[in-house]
Amino acid sequence: MTGRSAGGLALVTGGAGFIGSHIVHALAQAGRPVRVLDNLSSGSLANLAEVAGGIDFVEGDVTKPEDCRRACDGARVIFHHAARVSVAESVLNPVATHEVNALGTLRLLCAARQAGVRRLVYAGSASAYGDCDELPLQETVAARPMSPYAVAKHAGELYCRVFFDLYGLDTVVLRYFNVFGPRQDPRSPYSGVIAQFAARLGRGEDLTIHGDGEQTRDFVPVENVVAANLAAAESAEAVGKVINIGCARALTINELAGTMIALSGARASVHHGEARAGDIRHSLACIDQAQRCLGYRATVTPEEGLRRTLEWYLSEARASSAHASS
Repeated sequence: MTGRSAGGLALVTGGAGFIGSHIVHALAQAGRPVRVLDNLSSGSLANLAEVAGGIDFVEGDVTKPEDCRRACDGARVIFHHAARVSVAESVLNPVATHEVNALGTLRLLCAARQAGVRRLVYAGSASAYGDCDELPLQETVAARPMSPYAVAKHAGELYCRVFFDLYGLDTVVLRYFNVFGPRQDPRSPYSGVIAQFAARLGRGEDLTIHGDGEQTRDFVPVENVVAANLAAAESAEAVGKVINIGCARALTINELAGTMIALSGARASVHHGEARAGDIRHSLACIDQAQRCLGYRATVTPEEGLRRTLEWYLSEARASSAHASS
């Protein structure tokens, strides 16, 4: 099975969410048959409105074996993005996070194996590295997760490896750094910092940074993540591996806030609040393996990604304001 092409029906779990919906759009635009499995707990059908007529939507949950079996039937490749994505929420409710991110992944892998799926691309997380001083982070660095979220996502990675080694299911783990872009929901207190900043700037509000703002992140536009997923579905060299997906550039949260204020033209101030439990201090990806195995390039730079993201959020803010005043 190793290295075979994964053409045919593509299943995207969490396909109504932020990253998942971008993958669905790309697959649909390429003419691929697509099925989405989502329980709509955090995703939205609005994210799929433009392609709704050309996809098969299954409302269901990866924690339920029958939903996994139904979704996997006839699928040839799975892009697994269904997850509870909040570090802070996992600190408050670790069991719920484990049930979706670890047990849900196991249930999906079992269903995929039984259905004869050729390949599963897993949305991993750079949080598995923890607060490591060996920067840039290479995939060979030992995992040291610092939150229940990171533990559960890393468990999913390990299950992927076992299903490859033991059962011959082609799996590829993409370890995402800080993904951002249009359609990332800013309404949740657990959403990404860029989505929150963009939404606040669109409403003419000031920005709040948790901690001193000197923590660094490797921010990666969602367009690069989509390209990595599509390549991972086809690459023979990627099978059985864990692969970092980032831009290989570190940016402090203070620098991020200043850049977004400048790009938006807003007159916003920056305020600092308490640091959040479970947050790491520094993060930076080594993307050498992604380049070798996927032909990956960070073709959309963080600056271009921020410009596109701000344009989308500011457009949404104007549309919301016009609707409210009509």
